[in-house]
Amino acid sequence: MTATAPVEDFATELRELAQTAGAWPFEEARKIVERLKRKPKAEVLFETGYGPSGLPHIGTFGEVARTTMVRHAFHVLTGDTIPTRLLCFSDDMDGMRKIPENVPDPAALKPYLQMPLTVVPNPFGGGYASFGDHNNAMLRRFLDTFGFEYEFASATDYYKSGKLDSVLLKAAEKYEAIMEVMLPTLGEERQATYSPFLPISPTSGRVLYVPLKAVDAKAGTITFTDEDGVDKTVPVTGGQVKLQWKPDFGARWAALDVDFEMFGKDHQTNAPIYDRICEIIGGVAPEHFVYELFLDEVGQKISKSKGNGLTIDEWLTYASPESLALYMFQSPRSAKKLHFDVIPKAVDEYYGFLARYSTQDWKNRLGNPVWHIHSGNPPAIDLPISFGLLLKLASASNAEDKAVLWRMISRYAPGVTAETHPHMDQLAGYAVRYFVDRVKPRRVFRLADEVEADALARLDAALAPLDGTDREAIQNAVLDVGRGIERYQDHKKKSPTGGPGVSFAWFSALYELLLGEKEGPRFGTFVAAYGIPETRALIARALSGELTKGAA
Repeated sequence: MTATAPVEDFATELRELAQTAGAWPFEEARKIVERLKRKPKAEVLFETGYGPSGLPHIGTFGEVARTTMVRHAFHVLTGDTIPTRLLCFSDDMDGMRKIPENVPDPAALKPYLQMPLTVVPNPFGGGYASFGDHNNAMLRRFLDTFGFEYEFASATDYYKSGKLDSVLLKAAEKYEAIMEVMLPTLGEERQATYSPFLPISPTSGRVLYVPLKAVDAKAGTITFTDEDGVDKTVPVTGGQVKLQWKPDFGARWAALDVDFEMFGKDHQTNAPIYDRICEIIGGVAPEHFVYELFLDEVGQKISKSKGNGLTIDEWLTYASPESLALYMFQSPRSAKKLHFDVIPKAVDEYYGFLARYSTQDWKNRLGNPVWHIHSGNPPAIDLPISFGLLLKLASASNAEDKAVLWRMISRYAPGVTAETHPHMDQLAGYAVRYFVDRVKPRRVFRLADEVEADALARLDAALAPLDGTDREAIQNAVLDVGRGIERYQDHKKKSPTGGPGVSFAWFSALYELLLGEKEGPRFGTFVAAYGIPETRALIARALSGELTKGAA
């Protein structure tokens, strides 16, 4: 046996397990493997599309993250024997059809409506030549920060440099066939003026949605009436025209020989059109993956122009990129709300999956999201306190500096420091920011009623003699108080002594009265971390009414 044999044996075993792995990236990767049997290639191209009409949002990142997961799964399935590329393609030659609501001085952009996004002036400053360039840079900045391996492509560059000339000439040759695909999908009025080619006006520079007077496939030109009323003839090559978005989708697939592209459910009904146009122009349509769209807090579809969803920067203010990648991995075919309140859960779920990874066999590891998030190499991280608990500690202590949290972390987990646990330190910083920005302004404390006041007094007495290091004793004391009060008894549950159990109403009351929130962590764990003297002081403030006066 050679020195490399164990490594080779492991790679073979992993590849065999991947053949039947149930995680969705493997399902998609197996489709590409089957595609290569029908259409052998020396290299596989993954593509994602991006419309830079507004600032990039998390859905855009999700396409790249999810595609990267499929790409890695493909490498495992094939033993890393077939090279791949990931091309992030920006449709920055599209005309600006409306002014986004979230730009400074929207009126200044009005003269540039319908002009290509890479011609529209940049309203944000920062040295970028155009609105499209700025938005492209914002996307690349995050992708680079996360460490994605990708190539960036600009539609403007591809059209003007001639990289798409061959498919544009082919589209002119197949003009009638393309029209036969497109016209049945349009209303009667739109049919009368539709053209797959959108000329760039030599007069105004705008992207024109005008009917064509002639298409000369042999000369590679189109003729149309320009905005000045004069008929113009321009070549379809060299960036003087662009394709309508549906033909553009299919033509790009053909031009680049794309093997895999995912897109949102809003594209699903158009997918057969994209496929057919790709085939007409001489290509083979790629494998598709359709994901559900993200919704905002009230259930409306997230829109770049409205700016009603979380931005990439907003998520990263309060949590790590890995937690965001987990949110993208989970249930991509189910509609999910994407707003600030989902962040804490995503953070704790990420670390939960990470903690379980080291105890799993390889079959289960291939289904663990962190294996896909970290391309098969998840880090080993010891996290003694959850993000959810850190948030409650920040709330109880009104922490505006992570040093406050570190005093409690050190009490709860002796020997743990910012130097020994840098991820814990990072999480403490996130927790403080999230508390100050998102929790503190929304806390609502209320006065205890007679039963609740008695319950808090009993809890105070029960905690007084306890050693703060015995977490189970603290939790049992909290439970015992709840069991002794009729309001908080749950007769469907049984206590260890055979009496009634404790209803969640007891813990809800504690969260509302002491923290001003509807829910929280295991209360005994909170007390152990926050401290018994500190918890008793908090109870005293609740009983005195001080918390409801905004002094918290």
